[in-house]
Amino acid sequence: MADRGRDDGAFAQLRLIRTAGIGPVTYRQLLARFSTAAAALDALPMLARRGGGQPPRIADPPTIEREMATTHRLGARYLFIGDPDYPALLTQIDNPPPALIVRGAIALAHRPTVAIVGARNASAAACRFARHLAHDLAAEGATVVSGLARGIDTAAHVGADTATIGVVASGIDVVFPPENAELQERIARDALLIAEQPPGIEPRARHFPYRNRIIAGLALGTIVVEAAPRSGSLITARLAGEAGREVMAVPGSPLDPRAQGCNQLIRDGATLIQSAADALEQIRPIDARAVRAPIDPFAGAPPDDADDTDRRRVVDLLGPVPVAVDELIRQAGLPPAIVQMVLLELELAGRLDRHAGGRVSLN
Repeated sequence: MADRGRDDGAFAQLRLIRTAGIGPVTYRQLLARFSTAAAALDALPMLARRGGGQPPRIADPPTIEREMATTHRLGARYLFIGDPDYPALLTQIDNPPPALIVRGAIALAHRPTVAIVGARNASAAACRFARHLAHDLAAEGATVVSGLARGIDTAAHVGADTATIGVVASGIDVVFPPENAELQERIARDALLIAEQPPGIEPRARHFPYRNRIIAGLALGTIVVEAAPRSGSLITARLAGEAGREVMAVPGSPLDPRAQGCNQLIRDGATLIQSAADALEQIRPIDARAVRAPIDPFAGAPPDDADDTDRRRVVDLLGPVPVAVDELIRQAGLPPAIVQMVLLELELAGRLDRHAGGRVSLN
């Protein structure tokens, strides 16, 4: 029996999200196909069998109950994609998080938002610039989002004060780096703190690119203040560009390796930024609604079942080399909904991997 007062819709959604092998694309397709998370959970064994594999390990109810209780105890709450408060811009990236855990004022995510990112071992001059840039953006009514890392991220949060969003790669109750404990709590109390991972999860290397996509997805534009040629900040900039958002960079001395990433971005077409006015000039002509018109977040997923002939046709076109889903649809000569359903079955069976850029492969 469900606990009295428990939101069974949210409970089922979280069970589906925490089930092994269910990623953002799969989650949205399952909701489109079965309307509710509870119905999707019931259908998982059948779909996996059709895909030729074993059913995924479904998250057990006690684990979900403990997570939800911990989240509530921390003063945080869940935002599921499709909820009215879920940030509209974030729904428009290729793989928006099915659920966010948030503390603070979600209204900050609905204002014009700019991401400021950069090196952890940033120079004193770059940190000072990032702090003043964030302060000036906040004074003009913008929200500043960053990742609560050392260096540029920390300077941006401090400069923006209460007009900032911190996105962590860990659970919302885990602080990394440790010296930012006071800053993280202040952001959660006076601004907005966002996590995708469940409470208690320590940050791992694979979590940071996922965090970076949230930072880029929340913002109309991303400013890189200082970054080496191979850095997480450049990943955030690339994700922003792929989402159709503005990519901006602060130029630096060619003698400083920490400036090479920014200078390369500018050479490749990023907008050179020297002040908050420069950044606002880039994002103000962009109505947040015009990045992509608001849509039903579960639209476009497969409404129909596939038959064995359809499955064989799609599987025969797949291999270990990633291929774009659009190309797969073209070569299969099948309706997109049918191809997507076959891919969904294969993924739930553990036979399909999804890659960046809407590509898939057999594993």
